[in-house]
Amino acid sequence: MPKASSAAPASDPASYEAALQELEQLVARIESGQMPLQDLLAGYQRGAVLLAYCRQQLEAVQDQIKVLDGDTLQPWSAE
Repeated sequence: MPKASSAAPASDPASYEAALQELEQLVARIESGQMPLQDLLAGYQRGAVLLAYCRQQLEAVQDQIKVLDGDTLQPWSAE
């Protein structure tokens, strides 16, 4: 069975922002209801990869903040 030409690229995103943008676009395409079933499955799988990447990046930043704040996260305050 040939692969669909509209399959999402399997490469890692260039940055958190790029991953988030791709994820938002993917969600919009899925929610439109216009994707063929095979593309929906590929989109869901790509979305899971992007979500894991974003979580990993956020956790890395959180770990860096813990180091800077003496191993404790301070509550966010918009002052």
